[in-house]
Amino acid sequence: MLRLLGHRLLQLIPTIFILSLIIFSLQHLLPGDPALALAGENPDPETVAAIRARYGLDQPIFMQYLYWVGGVLTGDLGLSMRHNLPVTTLVLQKLPVTLQLAIMGIVLALVFGVVGGVIAAVRRNTSIDYAANVVSLAGISVPNFWLGIMLILLFSIQLRWLPASGYVPLSVDWRMNLATTVMPAFVLGTAIAGIIMRHTRSAMIQALESDYVRTARAKGLSPTVVVVKHAMRNALTPIITLGALEFGALLSGAVLTEQIFAIPGFGKLIVDAVFTRDYAVVQGVVLVTALFYITLNLLADIGYILANPRLRS
Repeated sequence: MLRLLGHRLLQLIPTIFILSLIIFSLQHLLPGDPALALAGENPDPETVAAIRARYGLDQPIFMQYLYWVGGVLTGDLGLSMRHNLPVTTLVLQKLPVTLQLAIMGIVLALVFGVVGGVIAAVRRNTSIDYAANVVSLAGISVPNFWLGIMLILLFSIQLRWLPASGYVPLSVDWRMNLATTVMPAFVLGTAIAGIIMRHTRSAMIQALESDYVRTARAKGLSPTVVVVKHAMRNALTPIITLGALEFGALLSGAVLTEQIFAIPGFGKLIVDAVFTRDYAVVQGVVLVTALFYITLNLLADIGYILANPRLRS
């Protein structure tokens, strides 16, 4: 296992280097001039030149990349042109918001998706299986923005149980925090739950038809032990991969959901930065998101080994 981790960590070095090149290069291919956008209407050349000099835009592209990478290695993601704040500060402000929504959404998706998929596989071709398939397809098919609006109409306007929008930090009031995050977390988790349910059902059906499960049943083991200890443990490998990727997608910022519920997370930050040509913010947020994906894939590799002992060799 240590050899595997060392091999994966060595692979991260060229991956992160190539990733930084792609992020920096594609960002500078966007049309428009950030200095002109920041200077406003009818700017004089002196103002534009001063903005370029302050943010290093007057330097060659290669030098800008070296300055940016050097700052990243020391924890400095640059300075936001729009907010006039370090990008690291903005990321640390928005990350807890999106991280909370992502954790709540993925927990909901895993609980309902895995449990529903296992039950559907065990009760294959029954009314329970058909109902689970209908629910999973509905969760995948319903757009997030429509579901979010419907939840606001029901729970905020009709029943008046939850606030329609906004966000209250957990450190300020945990009750209001849960009240403002439960609906967006449900919206984020619904589609993922449907995907996980279908993958879990497929993996469980394949596992239940395998030889080692038939052997376990022939030994007289209880159905619960056969399903949970033998079939489910071997069916977890694709679910771990899917869960890691979907969690990374949630961390990248659910733009529509955050816009509907007015959640100040990564999604709103990246959209505002793109429209205002705030290069440093776009590069910083994309880099942090990509590093999350890389870390989650590494954790998924570890999860394979823990879930399936045969992979340890």
